[in-house]
Amino acid sequence: MTAWKRLCFPAFLLSAMLFSCSGSRSITDRPIQFGEERNQLSLHYMSEHYGLQPETPTIEPRMIVLHHTVIPTMEQTFAAFDSPTLPDTRPEIQGAGSLNVSAHYLVDRDGTIYRLLPDTLMARHTIGLNHCAIGVENVGGTPDLPLTRAQLKANIWLVKHLKAQYDIEYLIGHQEYSLFEGHELWLEKDAGYRTKKDDPGKKFMRKVRRALKNLTFKPIPKKTEPQ
Repeated sequence: MTAWKRLCFPAFLLSAMLFSCSGSRSITDRPIQFGEERNQLSLHYMSEHYGLQPETPTIEPRMIVLHHTVIPTMEQTFAAFDSPTLPDTRPEIQGAGSLNVSAHYLVDRDGTIYRLLPDTLMARHTIGLNHCAIGVENVGGTPDLPLTRAQLKANIWLVKHLKAQYDIEYLIGHQEYSLFEGHELWLEKDAGYRTKKDDPGKKFMRKVRRALKNLTFKPIPKKTEPQ
């Protein structure tokens, strides 16, 4: 039985419960491939990058990371994440392993929330922090295709939902990930594996945080200047 199948039935029941209770907001399961190949690639990634040796590639969520895809449609984004192996179109991160990038959730431009993976399986989406982070991708994010108000509302709702389910300590945008270097949650062993990110943008994160100001997230580390 695959890792997804072991966890997807409870997820299906949760989706049904969310739909019946909220009416206006639900989560739709749209699983990416997570068979034995992705399972082994994930375990290898956790070993090589984090020094972890779990029997299964599971995580204990302590952080939510919001992203944007720069890909214009949900279907194109899903196709980009679906394969277990990283495509040749990502040369900037190929040296860090063959595991494909992905996320736990994908928010379409109309605000529809798709669950791609169970919350407690590792997805490769944020350097140094995948072992403890739930990733939320938003379709679009380019100047010609900015993130929508519907996506903003969906992200706010989803973060509230996840915060109620897990002991989430931090909410960050992808552009803020490097601030955690030296933090207890930062486990990246490859000192040369870094990428510069600007998603989902300071404006989007400011709006999300303003709406969630009553939740008890820890402040993110501040950038320290070299002495």
